[in-house]
Amino acid sequence: MKRREFITFLGGAAAVWAVNARAQQPDRMLLVGVLQGVGADDLEGKARFTAFEQGLHQLGWTVGRNLRFDHRWSEGNADVIRRQAAELAALAPDVILATGSQATEQLLQVTRVVPIVFAVVIDPVGAGMVARLSRPGGNATGFMAFEYSLSGKWLELLKQIAPGVNRAAVLRDPLSTAGIGQFAVIQSVAPSVGVEVSPINTHDKASDIERAISDFAREPNGGLIATASSSGNARRELIVSLAARYKLPAVYFNRDQVSSGGLISYGSDYTDLYRRAASYVDRILKGEKPAEMPVQAPNKYELVINLKTAKALGLAIPPSVLARADEVIE
Repeated sequence: MKRREFITFLGGAAAVWAVNARAQQPDRMLLVGVLQGVGADDLEGKARFTAFEQGLHQLGWTVGRNLRFDHRWSEGNADVIRRQAAELAALAPDVILATGSQATEQLLQVTRVVPIVFAVVIDPVGAGMVARLSRPGGNATGFMAFEYSLSGKWLELLKQIAPGVNRAAVLRDPLSTAGIGQFAVIQSVAPSVGVEVSPINTHDKASDIERAISDFAREPNGGLIATASSSGNARRELIVSLAARYKLPAVYFNRDQVSSGGLISYGSDYTDLYRRAASYVDRILKGEKPAEMPVQAPNKYELVINLKTAKALGLAIPPSVLARADEVIE
């Protein structure tokens, strides 16, 4: 072997040895940054992070021994998310867990080097987070919240539980590709179920959202659909309270809103997505590259119904819908 070839061989081998050594060092405390789109007092957010932490523990990672977290909670505030994303990137952690589209987008604005594993992102390709689902190609990969086709099922579900509804206000974020995409699918389904749809922007001020729902509720036979967005999730208690005040049947994208008093939700099991995200963080900590790890879709969905809310609205949930429920709150 020639001297130059031998040196090249040694250099390549050293790189491989370094990666393997890093993955096998139980005493080295690796840093995982966490950027969540909810507040620190959000019970569902805490439960999902616990599932993520438990998933890592099952894979051999223990906080205080070979792993530590730097955890940020943003409460859905865009300015806070932007600042916290920059702070986390500056720490140069070994990997960052990002929850939601807004957190992931802001992280990608400040680093294209630090590995990012995202969870509950709706349209990572459309938002420019990855080049393609099968081979992301950059420093981010993770787990989608759902595919756009699910959005049409919310309108169909609304019509099933409240057959008299012929108007639906759709709460969406018009500043994100996900908000635009979800509303487009709902619009495409609307004629087939005989419902006229109109948007309400979740990025508006709380007073503007309240005014828009109040104006919508002046006409009869209306219902609500709360699509998935960081801004909408941050205002879920407001939206749930307005639906109750104006007696509007409402379908939500996630169980969080139903736990807060909303009527019904259908969406992916977010806790399962967090648990699965632990496996990707584990693989990256052991040397794999997010560019080569495919973005994965959910494999668990759940239908949750709040019968107390249904009773307050004077609705009788059809037996066919009740039979499909994964959880019923009474």
